[in-house]
Amino acid sequence: MKRLLPSPWLSLGLLAGWLLLTRSFSVGQLLLGLAAAVAMPLLMAPLRPRPGPLRRWWKLPRLILRVGADVVRSGVKVTAGVLRAGSRPPRGSFVLVPLELRDEHALAALAMITAVTPGTVWSELAPDRSALLIHVFDLDDEAAFIRHFKSDYEQPLKEIFE
Repeated sequence: MKRLLPSPWLSLGLLAGWLLLTRSFSVGQLLLGLAAAVAMPLLMAPLRPRPGPLRRWWKLPRLILRVGADVVRSGVKVTAGVLRAGSRPPRGSFVLVPLELRDEHALAALAMITAVTPGTVWSELAPDRSALLIHVFDLDDEAAFIRHFKSDYEQPLKEIFE
């Protein structure tokens, strides 16, 4: 069964999406949807990355809460920065953050964290994964930003994945 349906939830989602998009629950559409739901995961299986090595998964909720709080805090800061841009323009800057993370899953999680946090943009990762270039919307203290980024995001990801 695992050979025929390597991703049963994905197949179910594809079938449901097919039926919703066609707006038809006829036998023909059901058969076409089933064929697509079985074929697509089989064709795409070689492209799927290997599962991530969650070593200390119990630390994940704390990281999620920390990121959530930072998203709210950063959203407020960016909004304030945009509203006062006429009197005090934001001091946008690129920051080079040295990295100890090497695991591709941890780096992908770090990229998502950076992307969802208002005011930060993942700009470039060094080819050897030793440094990350981030653009910060309004930067007061570069050293403090690097300390915060490494202690609040990189260190927990290292503990979870490596």
